[in-house]
Amino acid sequence: MFSNRITAAQQLIPLLKKYKEQPGGLVLAVPRGGVPIAYVIAKELHLPLSLVLTKKIGHPANEEYAIGAVSLTDRYLVPHKEISPAYIEEATTRIRKRLREMYHMYLGDRQPEPISGKTVIVADDGIATGNTLLATVKMLRKANPAKIVVAAPVASQNAYATLSKVVDELIILHIPTFFRGVGEFYDDFGQVTNEEVIYYLTKERT
Repeated sequence: MFSNRITAAQQLIPLLKKYKEQPGGLVLAVPRGGVPIAYVIAKELHLPLSLVLTKKIGHPANEEYAIGAVSLTDRYLVPHKEISPAYIEEATTRIRKRLREMYHMYLGDRQPEPISGKTVIVADDGIATGNTLLATVKMLRKANPAKIVVAAPVASQNAYATLSKVVDELIILHIPTFFRGVGEFYDDFGQVTNEEVIYYLTKERT
């Protein structure tokens, strides 16, 4: 369906043209795979680029099953009576430590971009379950943006149904009937490295 992340992002641009040079517009990349996508969008729309740093809290019995998510300043939880508050606090502390390390690695001493009153375009390379992104959107909403747009080349039907209820606009190029993983829709789905993330964020400022 897509040759690589860059060409996939280019296919998204016609659907995002109305946000070109939008006053108060901001593109937020979901690292690491969403960074090349977001870079192309930010460049074509003449909007600033930054990161949305969140990580899921995995269930103690199954790390892949998200029970919430954590950002540098906020947290979103789906209540589970069998999970102790101590586990939640330990996971939050551990995840925030990792997020601070990522922020320093990718953005150095740059201050976080304020999003209050802005049109925020959250970009990723694909959306499988949508659970972590759902939590991300709920946390972003607390900061009072004017509008939240989520854009990705591909998403599962379940993810699309979930996210369409919580965002102001959901822009997806392909919603397949059968979905096993994001990578199956790319010819080249190599892992985006930390060096590439830094490259795109630095290039955006030049």
